Parts: sequence; structure tokens; C-alpha cells
Amino acid sequence: MIKKEEIVDKSKKLITFLQDFGFTFADCNKMLRNKDVRVNGKIQKENANLNAGDSVVFYYSEDMLEKKYEKIFENDDVVIVYKSAGIESVGQIEESLKARAMHRLDRNTEGLLVYAKSEKSEKNLKKAFKNGKIHKFYLAEVIGEFDVDRIFEGYLVKDAQNSFVQIFDKKMPNSVKIVTKIKTIYSKKETSLLEIELLTGKTHQIRAHLAHLGHAIVGDGKYGKNADNKKFGFSRQKLASYKMKFDDVEIFFKWQRI
Repeated sequence: MIKKEEIVDKSKKLITFLQDFGFTFADCNKMLRNKDVRVNGKIQKENANLNAGDSVVFYYSEDMLEKKYEKIFENDDVVIVYKSAGIESVGQIEESLKARAMHRLDRNTEGLLVYAKSEKSEKNLKKAFKNGKIHKFYLAEVIGEFDVDRIFEGYLVKDAQNSFVQIFDKKMPNSVKIVTKIKTIYSKKETSLLEIELLTGKTHQIRAHLAHLGHAIVGDGKYGKNADNKKFGFSRQKLASYKMKFDDVEIFFKWQRI
């Protein structure tokens, strides 16, 4: 493990401070859960507030520093990667892997992506996604206290022209039903960390649904509030696809980032 000590130059959240060094959002949470971060000599387990002059010591392995993508699993039919924030799911990664993306993540969302390397696996994976045999789990840091463990339903209306969606509690014209399972990992006055399972997978579902529930993702410039994002000093949504489970598919796989 590599040890690094830094002095905070201005007030910010601890995870924002760590991400400035090139760590992914998921790896920052992993470091906290593994007790690898100390502020002024005290072990930190949550996303604490930092002040100018604070001493931060953190331990990490070199392979944790942010890359465009990292291969997690590969065989003759499929490759699974962990994409960093700031790059597209298709295009550059597909060309590099010589494989086709089976689903997408927003440009500024990091996390696990599945790519098919053969026609057979592409067909099997499309069927598995369609039939709900592949389960996707996300980490999200949201604004405010939100202590919950339940399934939320809503109705999504997509505005394709403006790349925007709206969520309603009741069925609306041209709406589709969405189902989102949310479990709180920890909840504080300023922010909460959530685990989210997508039981339906629609455009911007997590981001829009959380904003509709009154707890937008920190750093979300589309569905969050500018004042909140400015307060926390982060311009990318703190959202990561960190775990996937496969059921009754030719590829049996379970992997998580933390």
C-alpha cells in the first residue's frame, strides 16, 4: 500500500478531496470502509467536511488511480470493464475492446459495463437484460438526510429533444412505469450514501427519480440544484454502477467495487 499525506487548501468534502487525486467515487468509498483514510489523525468512515489546514493521510494501491477503463473480467464471449467518469460507454471503449456495449452509463457516471465479443453472447445478454436476469446496483451520494429501505415507483416522461426526463407519481400521457429500490448505507444532515438497485432501466432513471424524491445526487448539474453543487464544489454526479449479478445466464458473475 502507498501512503500519502496532504494538507487541505480550502473547505470541501472528503470524497471530493480524494477524487481530486484521481480516485473513482467507488474507490473513495472503499478506502473509507477499509479505514484507509485519516483526518487530523482520526480514522474516517464517512464523507466528512474538511477545512483549510486539515491533514489528510490516505493509503491506496497504485492500480486504484483513475484510468479511462479497467478490465474486470474477460473470456471468449464477454468483457466487463469499470468505466471512469468523463468518457462515453460506446465509441472509444468499444473500438479498444473490439466488442459491443450491451448497455450504457451516462458520460459522467462511472461504473461497470458489459460488452459482447461474439454474436452468440450478444444475443444471450440482450435476452438476459430484457428478462431482468442481470441486476445492476449503484452507489449515490445525495443531498440531505434520507434514511430508507424500500421500493419506489413512479412514471417517467422522456423529452428526447432536450435529453431530459420528468418523474410523476401518477400515470401520465406517454409515460412509462419505473421501479427503483433504495437502501441507505448512511445518512447525515448534509448528505446520505445510498445503494440503488434498478428494477427497471430507463434513461436518467436514478438521477431523475432521486431528484423527484427531494434528494438529488451531489454534483448533478441536470437534475440537481446549482446552489447545492456549488456548495459541495463538485461538477460530476456522485453516482457509480458498482455491482452486478447475473442469474441463469451462460456467464455467471458477481463483482462489486467495494
